[in-house]
Amino acid sequence: MRKSSQDIMDPDEAPYVVNMHQSDALELVKSGAMLLILGMPANSSFGLNTQMFLVGPNFKGVKMLLPGPHFVYYSARSKHGGDASPVTGFFIHASPSEVIVRKWDTQEERLVKFSDSSEEEGFAMAARNLEYDRQLAPYDLDRHKIWQSLTNFISPTVIEKIEPVDGDISVMAEASLVQHAPKTVAEKRLFEQLRKNTDLQGPEEPLKVDKENDSRISSSISNSTKGQAESKSSGRCFYTHLPHLIKKAGMSASELTAMNIDKSQALESILQKDFDGQEELLLGELQFCFIAFLMGQSLEAFGQWKGIVSLLLRCEDAPLRMRTTFFSKFLGVIYWQLKQSLQPEKKGPNDYLILMDDGWLADDNFFRLLLKDFLNMLKDATPVNGELLRQVKRLRKLFETTLGWIFDMDSIVGEEEDEYAPVIVYDEDSAMRESTYA
Repeated sequence: MRKSSQDIMDPDEAPYVVNMHQSDALELVKSGAMLLILGMPANSSFGLNTQMFLVGPNFKGVKMLLPGPHFVYYSARSKHGGDASPVTGFFIHASPSEVIVRKWDTQEERLVKFSDSSEEEGFAMAARNLEYDRQLAPYDLDRHKIWQSLTNFISPTVIEKIEPVDGDISVMAEASLVQHAPKTVAEKRLFEQLRKNTDLQGPEEPLKVDKENDSRISSSISNSTKGQAESKSSGRCFYTHLPHLIKKAGMSASELTAMNIDKSQALESILQKDFDGQEELLLGELQFCFIAFLMGQSLEAFGQWKGIVSLLLRCEDAPLRMRTTFFSKFLGVIYWQLKQSLQPEKKGPNDYLILMDDGWLADDNFFRLLLKDFLNMLKDATPVNGELLRQVKRLRKLFETTLGWIFDMDSIVGEEEDEYAPVIVYDEDSAMRESTYA
């Protein structure tokens, strides 16, 4: 997921090989989607899904895209020279044979849509006629299953609901979120890293931020609303509001305390009010946030991701009764997200992804504390749904092998004894099969 300075995204020298018979490749070129990128400066960083590269002089996009969601993100060298500009990203949802066209705006230094639909269609038609075929890099099909495991709940509805007005997600639009100091080691490290990347004023004019009002990257920064989009290039996403304190008239103090300890009623309210009861849309938002944070370097996305995870892991009644299947899917989503991010890259033993730092090894890591409480809740509940228990054990094993976290689960009893329980084989390369779209 990190870019390497040696990886050049050029059709003739792509850093990966797509092995396919020529006739099959031609068929996929015609039936697959194309992302046509016009005029992007050479040596810019360009990312698609889990890979990021440097743009070569002949690069005009990517062909053979499979249907479904994709995330495009990039960073160009500033017109002032020196460091690259902050990452800007946007989601697309490709359809078979669709041609998605973007052009480089030299004034705004970003990829934009055509204002003239007829001009856009002219380029799209040329792409369909294979006029740009030699300038389009093939999509890396070998990594698509990994991408599916991270996005299988991101539907067109999810993208349309959350994305900014113009679709672009940029940390530069999140300067107004700077209010409080980061709370944990991991958050402070992430904040400092991303804040350094927000320099659009040249190397000698860093972005000015009041140190007394540094940002605490928590769920409190994520609750944006439609009214916060003040311009077409606001870059602010429309995430679901997550209440921090639930209040109801006529309830006693003890009842209110219980309701705020067990977030099940808050979850139910959010699902009904914001998602019309369609719980998989919330999982789609969770995946949207993770991608926007990990690839798009969005602080706001990290806050919303953390907020949703905190909300769900603080539920007690819902995972055991009302929403057991939903929580099994949720734990599956978290498993694949952390499996892909909490591990060293293959390029070197010291090259870790952005989530892997000292903060994740600390005893007070927010996820570790929440998961510990969630497991303790399951230990007190007998029996526990078999599929939910299997997902929990799989997640526990991931943390044990990657971070050395040890959780006691011996006393958790499932609905079925292990001897008679159905065997579920998790194919690491098949990702999750619970896709909400074809």
